[in-house]
Amino acid sequence: MGEYEVKKIYNLLNYDLDSLVMQSKEDGFRFVERLVNDYTNGSNTFNHSGEGLFGVFNEEGVLVAIGGLNKDPFSNELFIGRLRRFYVSKEYRRNGIGSLLVKKIIYEAKRYYKILVLHTDTEQADKFYTSLGFLKENLYPNSSHFMKFKG
Repeated sequence: MGEYEVKKIYNLLNYDLDSLVMQSKEDGFRFVERLVNDYTNGSNTFNHSGEGLFGVFNEEGVLVAIGGLNKDPFSNELFIGRLRRFYVSKEYRRNGIGSLLVKKIIYEAKRYYKILVLHTDTEQADKFYTSLGFLKENLYPNSSHFMKFKG
């Protein structure tokens, strides 16, 4: 695999997400479609303090993975962030792209939060997130995994 660049996405509507939406739906996931819909209707644009949307781009500048960071909408605590809408294109899995993106989101989250949570219900994703240091516990509302930052 070639060179990849992780970049903050300032306007999702400037990118073609059709293939990621289609692939994720084929995988049985609707959250990439939800990401586009929520972004388009303005209900979640990842633009508040401590939030951001990040993408991994291949050599041709094609978006091959995406993930977002929000203040956790399921908690009233200001120090909890949530990793959301995380998806890696099928042909780019199992070669470090997902890890690269999660590490960038963790780096960003540490600047604003004490805890980062996420929700997944697949065994593959569970193994992926725990390999990166997340703990599997549902201590926080609507979450399956969390990571506490040293502070």
